Amino acid sequence: MPRYAALLRGVMPVNAKMPDLKAAFESAGFTDVKTVLSSGNVAFTARAVSEVTLERRAEAAMARRLGQAFPCFVRSMDALRELVASDPYRSFRLGPDAKRIVTFLRAKPASTLKLPIERDGARILVIKGREVFGAYLPSPKGPVFMTLIEKAFGKDVTTRTWDTVGKVARA
Repeated sequence: MPRYAALLRGVMPVNAKMPDLKAAFESAGFTDVKTVLSSGNVAFTARAVSEVTLERRAEAAMARRLGQAFPCFVRSMDALRELVASDPYRSFRLGPDAKRIVTFLRAKPASTLKLPIERDGARILVIKGREVFGAYLPSPKGPVFMTLIEKAFGKDVTTRTWDTVGKVARA
């Protein structure tokens, strides 16, 4: 059976305990469930069905077990491993202080954006399918990259650092 990753929006240790999140995914019928870090990343095994079906099952299980459902973005582990191996940042000159981020979308963007888009040191560099690759420099202005992402794609997204994506892909 295939292995998947669920990337949840808005999860942190103060609003969801990882053992409870794991139990919610197990109650949905998923097996070999493992949480990765404490920021809403869940690796699991399931019968091969559409990612949308898996997202709905996970969200329904979270609502039942946790009393709230976090928006869920499912990708196959094979797809995540291919994404990491492709290293879309390779063709960009990023300084050593730049933080690389990946934003996961539900669907491919309907329109083509002229890239790169930049705001206050945050940049959207490239879009590949349902993933948006960006970079930012830490700033006293706070998470300006999220303002840029949400302006371009709305709030129905979730973002991870490049390092976190690599850790999830290895789970």
